[in-house]
Amino acid sequence: MDSFKDSVAFWMTVLGTLVGFFGVFQSREWFAVIGALVVIGSLAVLAYARRQRELVKSAVLKISGRSIDSLNLAGLRRSPNRSLVVQGVQNLAVIDDEDLTIFWKCVGYCRADREAAMEFSIDADANIPFANLDCVAFDLRHDPKKRHAIRPILVGPDGMSKKIEVPFLAPLASKEPFSVLLRCTLPGCMKSGIDYYTATLSFAQETVPSFSVRLRFNHGRPKWVRVYECRPSGTVSLLRDLHPATEHAGIQEYVDLGQNVSAASARVYLFERPAPTRRAQGSSEGVRGGKVGKPLKKTVRATVGAH
Repeated sequence: MDSFKDSVAFWMTVLGTLVGFFGVFQSREWFAVIGALVVIGSLAVLAYARRQRELVKSAVLKISGRSIDSLNLAGLRRSPNRSLVVQGVQNLAVIDDEDLTIFWKCVGYCRADREAAMEFSIDADANIPFANLDCVAFDLRHDPKKRHAIRPILVGPDGMSKKIEVPFLAPLASKEPFSVLLRCTLPGCMKSGIDYYTATLSFAQETVPSFSVRLRFNHGRPKWVRVYECRPSGTVSLLRDLHPATEHAGIQEYVDLGQNVSAASARVYLFERPAPTRRAQGSSEGVRGGKVGKPLKKTVRATVGAH
């Protein structure tokens, strides 16, 4: 069907060009106008068809035969942030048996005349209603001691892929820096065997200068962990195998660091874990003084992307 539309648009472009030339040579202005309109319309159809093909291609993403459903849905609703320039992103994911807690810290500055909020996305394989999510954020620029918790706001439909908005405590002016911390919890979303975690970026800039993702497994060391990079076009490439950076008391942490990472991309962390032998005691890791730090409460099964 797409090839048929492309063919029609191509021949309409040719026809419009011929009609336009005929109008010019015959001094028929209305012929030239019609020809120009046909050409413009045909080019618009071609551009739209190409965009739709890219969306469909990005929505059937598979890695090692595994469909990355949460990322597929998020890709269809991707909308790059154009008002903020992000200079650094820190992401911590604590996997505790069936639970996962995710923290995002983003720093940068405002390039618009005014900005009142920052958007993130939460994408999970299961549809957990927004009202059931344990999400909290802090505007570290205006509240470095985290005394004023911010409840994110749902933007758009409440489904497997959600967009949330974190209002700043005070609107940003042009060139004003920002520092935002988000913690979101969805319980019971991880499973044994082959599973994945994704970290997405969607900003209207070429690259993010500083990028880090830390995966912490509180129980059950994974057999392997691999990092894949996914571009908006749907292309996937294996970046590397990860090995434990630290290991203590049965807790393993894997670290993925990057510089000048594409600001419109996603990283998929694919791993295989044995079946859990016991439930986690205690909590996941939290943030102190604006840094990703000590354990906190329960966890979240989601793909949270800074958008």
